[in-house]
Formats: sequence, C-alpha cells, structure tokens
Amino acid sequence: MDSLTLTPWGLFLQAGIVVKAVMAALFAASIWCWIIIVESLIKLRRLRRALDAPDSRDGLLARVLGAEPDGLDEQKGTAERRASFAREMTRAARRLLAEAERGLPNLAVVSSVAPFVGLFGTVWGIMTSFAGIADAKETSLAIVAPGIAEALAATAYGLAAAIPASIGYNRIGAAFNRCGQELVDLIDERAGLRARAAPPKGRAG
Repeated sequence: MDSLTLTPWGLFLQAGIVVKAVMAALFAASIWCWIIIVESLIKLRRLRRALDAPDSRDGLLARVLGAEPDGLDEQKGTAERRASFAREMTRAARRLLAEAERGLPNLAVVSSVAPFVGLFGTVWGIMTSFAGIADAKETSLAIVAPGIAEALAATAYGLAAAIPASIGYNRIGAAFNRCGQELVDLIDERAGLRARAAPPKGRAG
C-alpha cells in the first residue's frame, strides 16, 4: 500500500460503500461530540464564575438565589420559611443545571454505541476480505489487504468517536457534580439568611 491508504481520507476512499457509511456516521458523531464538549466547557466555566461571584445581580445565579416561594405563610417560623426558600431555590438550581448538562447524555450514548458501530464496520471489512479470497481463489496479501484495511479503519473511527465522548462525559459530568454540590451549600446558606431577613409580614413594623 502507498502512504495515501494509511491516511483517514485514503482509507475512506478505498473502503466499500457499507464501510464508508459507517466511517461517515462515526466521523459525524465525533464532530458532534466535540461540539457538545466545547459547549459544555463554556457552560461549566460560566457556572464556575457565577459560583465565585454569587451576588452579581446579572449573574447566572441571580434567578436561583432570588427565587421566591409562592404564598409564604406570615405565621410560619424561621425554620419553615427557610425550608420554603430553600425548596424554591433548589427547583431553580435544578432547572439551571439541567440546561447546563443537556448535552452530556448524548456523549454517554456515543461513547457506548460508537465502538459497536465501528465493530460492525470491522466485521464487514473482514467479510470483504474473505469474499476477495473466495473470488480470487488465493490468499495473497494483495487480496486480503483492502478488506483488512477497511476493518482496521472502521475500528479506528469508532475509537476516535468513543474515546473523547467517554472522557468528556466523565470529566465534565464530575465537574458539574462538584458545582452542583457547591450550589446546594450556597442555597442552604442563603435560604437561612433570607428567612431571618424576611420576618412574617404580620410582624413587620
């Protein structure tokens, strides 16, 4: 084989129609994963900055920390008011985190499915090699090599999609979990402050 056949594009051009379809699908999945990873990192950075400056009025956490419970009972004690504030802020925080983590399940799907799609291309390439041997009635390298190249290329494309998706899902997901825990602690602290700073209206002077 010349050097062209060892490049991803050269291997793609040499592959049969089925393996080409597999490679194209895996390449598209890889690009999609990188888009999700970059978007998730941007959202993670914004959330990290918001946690470092939670009191910013136009910050990402303004709607979370400013959430108000509906129909707050004027006769409730401080502990009950604190629970009401915490519950409402937690709901807002869940919506915020769900939006930030929206793409992560797609990374999990690609990391799980891509190796099997690549394996399908691998099996098909080996079948092509066997078919070539049967047609030519010989087992020379020239007969076997194209199908084997297809098989290995499909495997490589599958790994190229699955590995970044798996790493991105685990590392970015862990980072979001840490931010979520910090947000829970912040909500717990701010709910207590707001409950003490907002006495029942019936007692307001």
